[in-house]
Amino acid sequence: MRRFDRQLDDLQTRLLEMGGRVESAIHNSVGALVDRDEARARQVLANESHIDSMEIEIDDFAVSLLALKQPVARDMRFLAAAIKINNDLERMGDLAAHIAERALALMQHPPLPLWDIPRLAELAGAMVHDSLDALMRQDAELARRVLLSDDAVDQLRDAHCRRLIGSMEKDASAVASAVHLLFVVRHLERIADHATNIGEDVLYYLLCVDVRHRGSLAE
Repeated sequence: MRRFDRQLDDLQTRLLEMGGRVESAIHNSVGALVDRDEARARQVLANESHIDSMEIEIDDFAVSLLALKQPVARDMRFLAAAIKINNDLERMGDLAAHIAERALALMQHPPLPLWDIPRLAELAGAMVHDSLDALMRQDAELARRVLLSDDAVDQLRDAHCRRLIGSMEKDASAVASAVHLLFVVRHLERIADHATNIGEDVLYYLLCVDVRHRGSLAE
């Protein structure tokens, strides 16, 4: 195996390790919300800096490979995708921290029904996992399915926002909690968006096609 190939494998390993940490942060932030677990929420916040450090290290490594190796074709596409995936993972780590912050704030108020938030978190988390699995397995079909999953997340987001707005209209005392939960829903929807970005980058890497902004993925 070429030394450059080993370096590319190392880069993918680092990305997947970071992805695992991000998945854990998302899972724990939602768990803290559901269980009103302060320690778990604070642990998510404490771990955020490590994800940030990993982003810098991965970015520096990928840029150095671009500059020193001057790759072409598939290798070039992988490095371009890796830099973008790295950024999406860091943003998801930030969003998990934001959910943990909202969970802490909600602990200061009487509980409000979470309705479909656990289901929304499950769908978004599955998209993150599948997008990273598509990268690891070089599976274009799985990456395409991640993109198609985004519609279900958007539908749940809309339904939950309507419920929360209805709660605020009926009960003024629910406003503070409902606002925090609206932000949680928004953060989960943005996590799904970043997972979609990763799916798009995997398709670009594997197939040399740019599916951003396309109305249909059935082709």
